Amino acid sequence: MRFVQTSRTAVRRAYQGAVALSVLAIAPLTWAWLGSENHRVVADTPGWLARVPDSGTALVLGAGLFSGRPSPMLARRLDIAAQLYRAGKVKAVLLSGDNSRKDYDEPSAMRDYLLAEGVPDAVIVRDYAGFDTWDSCVRARRVFGADDVTVVTQSFHLPRAVTLCRTAGLRAFGVGDDSARRWAAETYASAAREFGAAAKALGDVVLGTEPVFPGPKETSLRQAQTGR
Repeated sequence: MRFVQTSRTAVRRAYQGAVALSVLAIAPLTWAWLGSENHRVVADTPGWLARVPDSGTALVLGAGLFSGRPSPMLARRLDIAAQLYRAGKVKAVLLSGDNSRKDYDEPSAMRDYLLAEGVPDAVIVRDYAGFDTWDSCVRARRVFGADDVTVVTQSFHLPRAVTLCRTAGLRAFGVGDDSARRWAAETYASAAREFGAAAKALGDVVLGTEPVFPGPKETSLRQAQTGR
């Protein structure tokens, strides 16, 4: 009888532990979703453009290069940013990506893509040290002096990106691309990574993690917004 009770106790504790771990696993995602609620929209859905508030800057986050050119996911982000600019929803475009080595330059590849789409060079600003979403958000505020941004990324990444930018002190709204379903394997892998990425993001906020390169301050974004 004692063995049965012990076994039941062990099973109950194991179950409680599993529940606790499950709650801890989804807590960062819940934080990201709640923190961005009512501050995001999916592109190409009915009336989406009208729901995007005017802002000073479209913040486009890097998403990899293929042979020196934007990956399909990144190209879609840039397409949306171009739409926002042409619709008068943003005054400037801040391209935040990885340029940690000479042979890999996301912001410049992103700039070239936008130029080909007809976006004027004068409104494009490059952040070469956007190594992750938190760095991009913090640097947009501290280094480039942004006050309000429209974050452009894929839909599965959008809650985390918007929440991080708002936590960094920006008035942030987000536009997500949902067309990435066509690249199923890449999409599922990226979405799965959000569990770990959201946990890291929450840790960065709690710990007050500094960007890899925290400065110096720049005036390029202000100039792009005002044309001066």
